Amino acid sequence: MDHVHGGRDRRGNREAVVIDLKTQVFQNHIGGTWQASATGQTYPNHNPADSDDIVGNFQDSDQTDVAQALAAAQAAFEGWRATAPSKRAAILMRASELLRERADTIAHELTCEEGKQLAQAKAEVMRAAGTLQFYAIEGQTYTGETFPQDDPDMVVYTQREPLGVVVVISPWNFPISIPARKIAPALITGNTVVFKPSTDTPLTGYRLAEALVDAGIPAGVLNFVTGRASRIGKVLTQSPEVRAITFTGSTQAGEDIHRNASMTTRLQMELGGKNPLIVMDDADIDLAVDLTVKGGLSLTGQACTGTSRVLVHQSVKQVYTNKLLARIAALKIGAGLEKGIDIGPLATASQLKTVLQYVDIGKSEARHLVGGDRITGPGFDKGFFVSPAVFTDVSPDMRIAREEIFGPVIAILEIGSYEEAIRIANDTEYGLSASIVTTSARLAHRFAGDIQAGTVKVNRTTTGNLVNAPFGGIKKSSTATFRESGRVGLEFFLQTKTVYRGV
Repeated sequence: MDHVHGGRDRRGNREAVVIDLKTQVFQNHIGGTWQASATGQTYPNHNPADSDDIVGNFQDSDQTDVAQALAAAQAAFEGWRATAPSKRAAILMRASELLRERADTIAHELTCEEGKQLAQAKAEVMRAAGTLQFYAIEGQTYTGETFPQDDPDMVVYTQREPLGVVVVISPWNFPISIPARKIAPALITGNTVVFKPSTDTPLTGYRLAEALVDAGIPAGVLNFVTGRASRIGKVLTQSPEVRAITFTGSTQAGEDIHRNASMTTRLQMELGGKNPLIVMDDADIDLAVDLTVKGGLSLTGQACTGTSRVLVHQSVKQVYTNKLLARIAALKIGAGLEKGIDIGPLATASQLKTVLQYVDIGKSEARHLVGGDRITGPGFDKGFFVSPAVFTDVSPDMRIAREEIFGPVIAILEIGSYEEAIRIANDTEYGLSASIVTTSARLAHRFAGDIQAGTVKVNRTTTGNLVNAPFGGIKKSSTATFRESGRVGLEFFLQTKTVYRGV
């Protein structure tokens, strides 16, 4: 498949050109230069809607490449921390502008390598641009404090300083918005970065790094390395020069990083979820169905905040279920570039295998209502397509009610009261996002305090968060240390120094 990419004409102006990504080799960016891996090896990146379609070839890096990137980041740190905040901000602002200019191209490529519907891909690129802009502005207002004390000849204050080298490890499901919300606050506060995108979506990560490079980021301040975690993960997360690691991914991988990182390395982990949507007896059922589809299916279930458990009051369970099944029957599944598509493919072959395995588990545990089949036929045979699955008569102890599936699988659990809903909703090792559908202001107020989740919604989908609001989970959904996004998202990348100065 040919892909559209923004090239440059003789005068340096960007223009749309058609290239064949199947043969293109994308390089690492280390110490200010684009370069091949020391291994001399690359790996192909495949389109989940058509596994024969190669969306570029990427460096299969090893520890030598990562060590070089870390050394470059370390060498660039003192110069970057001394750079005026306004100059750092100008680079982020220019990168934001470049993402907006290139949004159509990047969105097209994002869909080709991750599978999500094109409009969702475009929205994600624009969100990343907004994130860079937000931190360019907000990062210039973050200050320390002064403290009153009794000595008239002394001033006591704090100043906020960058940590040093920050490692950014991002997932495949939001391959530009998640790394943007990690990289932007790291850079604006004066840290240097080594960025490793998911091996399943390296092209989108490359485009983010490319925008920052084109915006004028100094050599060594941002380093971009692709490769397998099994090959480069240890040196990325256990090297002594790494002062901080910000990671989004599975709870298992996060626990492994947490277990092995140095005591002097600060950690920020956003991990898994098993997010409930509670539908009370006074709920707007059409709204509840809409929130279920948007939260649990519209991203093919591949969101850490996705709705996977729906706790429905027994008095409205049947009407809710009937309307949900009718809505699902009308959904259109296909490649994300096709018009009118509601659900794209799963992102990888391994994710398809996992979802199909959980569907089989669900069939052995609960009552299977619909879906969960791999879709075949013209336009589907070479992709990772699966129909949305719904199970009912699910009990809280079943695996499909407890384990993160990360696919379009909805488990319906019956509840008889608000108190029972809260008990079941909280009976999980995760605590990322939760929502309730109700017209009762009293229940909405209680829910915000009773639910064990870092993100709480009322009559809204479990997915989605604002660029300017904190995001994060509790329990095993997070390390419960520093939140991402918003003004507080800067805190992870800063350390406090207290100064006592005689005057």
